[in-house]
Amino acid sequence: MYQLTRVCKPSRVRLVHLGIGIRPPLLKPLPSRLLATDALTPQKPSRPRPQIPTEPLPRSRLLSRILLVAKYTGLAALSSTFGILLLGAGIFIHDAFTYTNKDVHRVPVLPLALHPEQGGPKNLPIVRALVDDVEDDEAKKLLNKPKLVIIGGGWGAVAVLQTLSPGDWHVTVVSPETFTTFTPLLPSAAVGTVQVRSLVEPLRKIVARLRGHFVDAKAIDLVMSERLVELETLASTGEPQRIYLPYDKLIIACGSTSSTHGVQGLEQCFQLKTISDAQAIRRRILDNFETASLPTTTPEERKRLLSFVVCGGGPTGVETAAEIYDFCQEDIVNYYPKICREEVSIHVIQSREHILNTYSEAISKYAEEKFRRDNVDLITSARVSAVHPDHVVYTVRSPDGTITTHKIPTNFVLWSTGIAMNPFTHRVSALLPNQVHKKAIEVDAHLRVKGAPLGDVYAIGDCATIETSVVSYLLELVDEADKNKDGKIDFDEFDFMVASIKHRIPMAESQLQKVRNLFDLYDSDADNNLSLNELCKLLEEIGNKITALPATAQVASQQGKYLGKKLSQLAKKREVLEANGIQDLDEAVSKPFRYTHLGSLAYIGNAAVFDLGNLSFMGGLLAMYAWRSIYWSEQVSARTRFLLMMDWIIRGVWGRDLSRL
Repeated sequence: MYQLTRVCKPSRVRLVHLGIGIRPPLLKPLPSRLLATDALTPQKPSRPRPQIPTEPLPRSRLLSRILLVAKYTGLAALSSTFGILLLGAGIFIHDAFTYTNKDVHRVPVLPLALHPEQGGPKNLPIVRALVDDVEDDEAKKLLNKPKLVIIGGGWGAVAVLQTLSPGDWHVTVVSPETFTTFTPLLPSAAVGTVQVRSLVEPLRKIVARLRGHFVDAKAIDLVMSERLVELETLASTGEPQRIYLPYDKLIIACGSTSSTHGVQGLEQCFQLKTISDAQAIRRRILDNFETASLPTTTPEERKRLLSFVVCGGGPTGVETAAEIYDFCQEDIVNYYPKICREEVSIHVIQSREHILNTYSEAISKYAEEKFRRDNVDLITSARVSAVHPDHVVYTVRSPDGTITTHKIPTNFVLWSTGIAMNPFTHRVSALLPNQVHKKAIEVDAHLRVKGAPLGDVYAIGDCATIETSVVSYLLELVDEADKNKDGKIDFDEFDFMVASIKHRIPMAESQLQKVRNLFDLYDSDADNNLSLNELCKLLEEIGNKITALPATAQVASQQGKYLGKKLSQLAKKREVLEANGIQDLDEAVSKPFRYTHLGSLAYIGNAAVFDLGNLSFMGGLLAMYAWRSIYWSEQVSARTRFLLMMDWIIRGVWGRDLSRL
């Protein structure tokens, strides 16, 4: 080892050899920068920089990495095996405690439930007690509670059942179907994208939270004077029988039927409102493809069999057309003769200028462009005039006003154009003289049926529509607002009247924003007062501008939740309110119903569109998965969520089930 030391002259450096018995080698001249250094500190020899190996890893390192991967793979497999064993053990323990013998001997039953008394206008059995009213202590506590009867098992009825507080009411659900259906996914069930079992939940399981009861029957008539609803059910012999079911509160939530618009031959069409409809559509579609695959089928007959006509360009019609297209693209082309896919034709007949006309204009155009790329035939500004067993006749109005008639050969027609009253709602509407709406039962802002005894009968969902007529309250509004009783309404009185209108009919708020401008507009004689004629014209114009709520699941669900919360509050405060002599109990415990629009969405074939009011969102797979996520989260139970997720996975891996059941 060598060390540099300073000598007398700063320009010279002496190298002292520190080793013993070692001859120093010859030195090269030092660099000038080193010679010019006044104070030179000891320096360590520099180490060579490590070189990145360019040769393959040694076998030892490669083997260690393989062992590391094998280690973590083994741990993952071991943890998975442990998880499966733990799950199996949990299921075993659950089964061990589930499959036990329960003592059901000597179950108490009220004699009145076994032998109901006769009565009512038609002298029918009156079911004042049910066979499970006193089967246990919890049921006995509800025996003397007010009787709440719910007609129907759709979105509105289920929302009421999920919102009611247990123990407040003696609840009975009446429905001809023993389950509730997730209707937005019926188009998917119609082609096998999801199974029908994934869309239904038994009503008995839903009502069990309230210790309620279920009656498998169909509502026929209503006796409001005696608070009796007439039901039709099947006797043990299979013959229909009629009974009366008493109520203290009645909720009508039985839905609607499709509007016919006076078109002949609608018995040839399919509807899509129930599980049975979806199953019938699926069988017809598979039958058509099986027959079209036969060598004995003529080319003309094959084209007719593979022609699918959808009447109606709303969400249901558009989604059904999209599902049929996906079914042909993803499954028919793989498992049926290719000629079947080649000759498939899908037609959508819409009476308006655009499909999805209740959505934003951008969404309508996007959906139309998507259908045109998929060769789906869009026929707009057209009306179906007749439906025959082998073809559909429709007319188209051209821009110049001329009408032309066209015909489409087909063996499948879906009718999805508007709603109409079912027989029970039509009967209820006929019983009340002030029911003038042609498509639904008219209710007030508290969802009470107009004309029925106050607070006895409510209606929600597709079978109901909230009143929009303001002029019907003219005399009441004038009596409240006319403080000086001069028969005229000045601006201050009109301002008071506007607040009263907003409270009675919340949907009129959007038409009553600029009160002063509205007052001046209808004050034709400019005397700063509104006469009764001027006021009548003003209120009539406001009512005509109010848009009725759409018949959607979103509206029915919000109405059901509102009514369930209100009835729970009413049950808790009834005694206090009645003791104080308050007549309008609904007004005392709750504000009028207000609808909040959360947006609309639709599936258009491996793509989806969202109308969120001021914001529109549309796209391909990303939007489709967002559409699925929303519908998945809206399921009634965890069971249906799991089944729905499994259906989507099975369709993605193995395709749709092509079995005809």
